[in-house]
Amino acid sequence: MAGRRVVVTGLGTVNPIGGDVDAFWKQAQSGVSGVGTISAFDASHLKVSIAAEVPDFDPERYLDKKEARRMDRYAQFFWAATSQAMSDSGLDFTGDDEGATRAGVAVGSGIGGVISFQDNLDVMRQRGPDRISPFAIPQIISNMAAGLASISFNLLGPNTATVTACAASANAIGDGAEIIRRGGADVMVVGGAEAPVCEFAVAGFAQTRALSTRNDDPSGASRPFDADRDGFVIGEGAAVLILEERERALARGVRIYGEFLGYGMSADAYHMTLPRPGGMGAARAMQNALDDAGLDATDIGYINAHGTSTPANDSTETAAIKLVFGDYAARIPISSTKSMTGHLLGGAGALESLVCLLAIRDGVLPPTINYTTPDPECDLDYVPNEARNVEISRAMTNSFGFGGHNVALVFGSHD
Repeated sequence: MAGRRVVVTGLGTVNPIGGDVDAFWKQAQSGVSGVGTISAFDASHLKVSIAAEVPDFDPERYLDKKEARRMDRYAQFFWAATSQAMSDSGLDFTGDDEGATRAGVAVGSGIGGVISFQDNLDVMRQRGPDRISPFAIPQIISNMAAGLASISFNLLGPNTATVTACAASANAIGDGAEIIRRGGADVMVVGGAEAPVCEFAVAGFAQTRALSTRNDDPSGASRPFDADRDGFVIGEGAAVLILEERERALARGVRIYGEFLGYGMSADAYHMTLPRPGGMGAARAMQNALDDAGLDATDIGYINAHGTSTPANDSTETAAIKLVFGDYAARIPISSTKSMTGHLLGGAGALESLVCLLAIRDGVLPPTINYTTPDPECDLDYVPNEARNVEISRAMTNSFGFGGHNVALVFGSHD
């Protein structure tokens, strides 16, 4: 690992099983499912009528009413998670002093303001183009969560957004860490957000045959690595990490959750929506992350898998882990928290990075729930159904996106 060291000094999240970090972590350790019948709209006419929604989210807890109305739901989620993480880190930037100019933001989102897109398209077709909101385009574009966070928290440094489908927030974290490593900033607010629970997005993903159709069993629908899996469950929410240059964090005397160690990327270059068979693309990303961290495969104590609950992903990811970890693959605990949260699409990598940091801090590995029927092609240790107490010092998280985007990140305890 070249360049300056990067640590994590703040966390925040809003997701289907927790409105903040503590609530989420308690539920994750208990194996609670956040999946239910869709409440945001009447989905009874769709092939899929289940999702993992954020319950009882009130943006006015964080924003005034006028500001909230100008944001899409995905940006509201990111703003809420950022507010939590900034408070957790003890950072507060004002004016145009050096601290603010050395602080930036990197956000990942797969489809940005898709709810606003659908709503404004309905307005245009029903009431005419002159009735579209003047905030329609700012609400829709996928970089706006980053822009609003920069404005609201006075982050005057690098301001960027990644749109690499379900790998987006993992890319944002890795890119933010690289900016600090090379000296482009001292603090980066990184993470991702998604709010895709609307008729257009649910119907669209259903048409790709990627979603579970277990409408009569919502809590059992997301079942990564299980032989009876039939697709992922669409989810919503956000997660944010505060990355900080290590010496700066030590000088502030703040709590450090862990250290960012490695970032690996690769491309499948194979298919629009399917992973490359055999797992070579995903394996390259994992190996690149290990190499970047300067670690051997046996140094990793836990993998938070991409684990979407689709037939193709889970067997391919299992094969990729075997390629990288060899005989050790059978001994390393692996879990997919998507079994509880559903798939946050572009926000997934950030939430699962947060899981890795909490697992390292507390020595608890969250389970893969709904694992009841072993699959011969998925024959590793998926921490089935119950959390496990295991002291670990390093963890990896995987994120793979439509288009063949592969990302792996490595975190470690702070030395």
